[in-house]
Amino acid sequence: MEIKQVVVSYDGTTKHLNGVSTQFPKGKVTTIIGPNGCGKSTLLGVMSRNNKPLDGQAMLENRDLVEYKQKEFAKKFAIVYQQNDIPQDLTVEKLVMYGRMPYSSLFQKKSAEDEEAVTWALSCTNLLEKRDKDLSALSGGERQRVWIAMALAQKSEMLCLDEPTTYLDIYYQLELLELVKQLNEEYGLTIVMVLHDINQAIRYSDHIILMKSGNVVAEGAPREVITKEVIKDVYGVNSVFHEDEKLGLYMMPLSI
Repeated sequence: MEIKQVVVSYDGTTKHLNGVSTQFPKGKVTTIIGPNGCGKSTLLGVMSRNNKPLDGQAMLENRDLVEYKQKEFAKKFAIVYQQNDIPQDLTVEKLVMYGRMPYSSLFQKKSAEDEEAVTWALSCTNLLEKRDKDLSALSGGERQRVWIAMALAQKSEMLCLDEPTTYLDIYYQLELLELVKQLNEEYGLTIVMVLHDINQAIRYSDHIILMKSGNVVAEGAPREVITKEVIKDVYGVNSVFHEDEKLGLYMMPLSI
């Protein structure tokens, strides 16, 4: 997907995206980071067609996103939001089956292909044993994996995750990020996610897009983008960087 000079304003005055241009490498994990209110989720909203640009274009396979019909687009692009309402009296498997809606028509029964896609999605997210469980009986981390499984069942080429680790404790954060890594490495899935934790972004990303005040200020490989000079400029924080044999590069904030 390619974003070309996109401008977004919610009130017609403030530019929440100010002529943003960027690309998301196919088959890679891209993470969008930046301070609160910098435009991260707004950019995802443009990619998912929830935010209509005042100017510029969002392109997928050399076509403007507005040219895609809803079901056609859903076969290309899936998104999991930060917060999702929990449907009442719904099992894990039934929710994941909703991911097959782009492939079905009204009154059409689920096919063998639907069943296979759902089982694959549950397997990827380690939820096979919980397929008959009610959603209300799951932990926060398990629920997040169910929503990801539903997105996987779409069999889309690109998966976007809007702050997927928010509200999760550290165990489930790492579990989810390891799942992201696995989905990319084993299935070649293109993944775009928004994260707040800079060290998690460094560790789990191939490509980083750093935003500030509605603009992309840097992008590229983590080591190229995340430097103490950039951290000071974007976040207003002094930091030091260390290299660890197991952890790799990581950043520690020092002062403001």
